[in-house]
Amino acid sequence: MDTTQRTEQQRSADRRRRELLEAADRVVLRDGPQASMNAIAAEAGITKPILYRHFGDKGGLYAALAKRHTDALLDSLRAALDAPADRRERVEATLDTYLAAIELRPQVYRFLMHPAEGGQPGDQGFDVGVHSAPLLRRMGEELAQVIEERLDLGPGGQQLARVWGHGIVGMMHAAGDWWLGERPCSRAELVRSLADLLWGRLAAAGDKVGGPGF
Repeated sequence: MDTTQRTEQQRSADRRRRELLEAADRVVLRDGPQASMNAIAAEAGITKPILYRHFGDKGGLYAALAKRHTDALLDSLRAALDAPADRRERVEATLDTYLAAIELRPQVYRFLMHPAEGGQPGDQGFDVGVHSAPLLRRMGEELAQVIEERLDLGPGGQQLARVWGHGIVGMMHAAGDWWLGERPCSRAELVRSLADLLWGRLAAAGDKVGGPGF
């Protein structure tokens, strides 16, 4: 097989994978954390063994969906952090971007972060608990890198940036999960309250010399 054939086959496989992920997304939007491999296969018009052939198992499909949505969320968060505004406004915009994302697609959020309840024996959704922690870890590391690049935190700045990055992500996740379930206040009120909690040290830290600024 020559290089051209291999390239075309890879493109075809990538295209088919995207189509299957789009079918999975439709099922997740409808069924949330109770989305099953059976339902996803039916939505895609294929058999479950073919779905397994593309993703290996439920964990493989979950990981592919999680990467798809996490990549999109991180792009949105970076855009909020890079917006031409003062630091407080960008902090609030970043918090609001996260909360807006889980509010807009709550079934996707629940699929990614909560185990399924009920379902059919032998096909009871996805073992979310095994996979959700790495998603939060990835977001924490990404935010830590942004903080380290932009803020002058003095000696031990790299470690402090990681503490802040993972702490902020944990706070956003826990507060957002509670808020999405109970809706005790408006999104804007939650954003202001969380920004107030973060603001002390963030306001005091100077921009790193030569960095993009925060």
